[in-house]
Amino acid sequence: MNHRRFHAHNFLGNCIMPFHLADVQSQYDKDKNLKKEDVEALMNWAKKQAHLPEINELQAILFLQSCYYKNEAAKNAIDTFFTTKTQHSELFKGKNPSSPLLKETIDNSLAVILPKKTPKGHTIVFLKLMETSTEKFHFVEHIKIFDMVCMLQLHQEGTSEGYIIVADLKGAVFGHLTRVALAGPGVIKKFLLYLQEAMPLRLKELHFVNTVPFMDKILAMIKPFMKMEIMDMLHLHSNVDGLVKYVPAECLPEDYGGSVESTTILHEKVKRLLSENADFFDWEDKQIVDETKRQKKLDNFKNKGGIQGSFKKLEID
Repeated sequence: MNHRRFHAHNFLGNCIMPFHLADVQSQYDKDKNLKKEDVEALMNWAKKQAHLPEINELQAILFLQSCYYKNEAAKNAIDTFFTTKTQHSELFKGKNPSSPLLKETIDNSLAVILPKKTPKGHTIVFLKLMETSTEKFHFVEHIKIFDMVCMLQLHQEGTSEGYIIVADLKGAVFGHLTRVALAGPGVIKKFLLYLQEAMPLRLKELHFVNTVPFMDKILAMIKPFMKMEIMDMLHLHSNVDGLVKYVPAECLPEDYGGSVESTTILHEKVKRLLSENADFFDWEDKQIVDETKRQKKLDNFKNKGGIQGSFKKLEID
C-alpha cells in the first residue's frame, strides 16, 4: 500500500509528530471522478471558515468523495464533522489507546477493518464482543473505538467505494443493553447522526448477525434516529448463513467460514495498530472548532440533537 510520511506540525504547533497518511496522488489516480480543482475549491472554502481547524488535502478528498463529489454537501459534512466532535467531546475525544478505560474496551472487544474487500470494493467493519462480561462493557468507549478504527483506515488507505458494518451480537445479554441505556438517552442519537451526516465514508450496508431475543428493544432504541435510507440498508441475521447472502464468505474471518484470519488474530493485530498510531489520534483530538470565530451560527444545530442536518447523500446499490 502506498503511503507518504506526513508531519503534523501545522496542526500541533512546533511539536512535529509524524504518522502515515495515504498518498494523495494515488487517490486521484484510482478515481477519475475526483477532480483536483474541486478538492482545491473545497480547501479554499475551508480556509475561509475561521472557526474550522486546518484540513489537509487528503481530508478534503475524503469528504468530497464520501459526498459523491458534491461540493456543498462536502462543506456541510466538514462543518458537521468538526462541530460534532468538538461539542460532543465525551464521545469523540480522549482517544489515547493506553488510557485505562479505553484500553480495557480495546482488550475486550473487536472493532476491525477486515483485510479483504467485497467484489464491489466495499470495506467491511467487523464488530464483536471478545469478553461478554457486562461489567467490562463501556458503550461510549465502543463508540470511540469504532471511530478510531474507521478514521485511521480512511486516513491510511484513502477512499473506498463503500463501507459495510457487520456487528456480531453473540454473547450480548440484556445487561449490555441496560448499560447502553445508562450511558444517556442522547448518546445513540448523537452517534447515529454523526455516522449518517458527518463521517467521510459511504455507508452501504449494516448487518446484525447472531441476533438476540431482545432485538426488538435494540431496534426501538436506534430506529428513531435512523434515516429511511439507513433503514433500507439494515439487515438482521439469526446466524452467519444469512450474512453470507450479502457479504461473500471469503471476506469473513475463518471462524465465520471465511478465508480471512481468525478474529483472535485480528484482535491482536488491531490492538497493536491502535497503540502504534497514538500520535494520529492525538492529532485528531486537537482538530476542533472555535465557535467564537464562527461567522454564521448553526441555527438548527441544537434542534438536531447537536448535529446540523446535512445534504449528505446515502446511496444503496
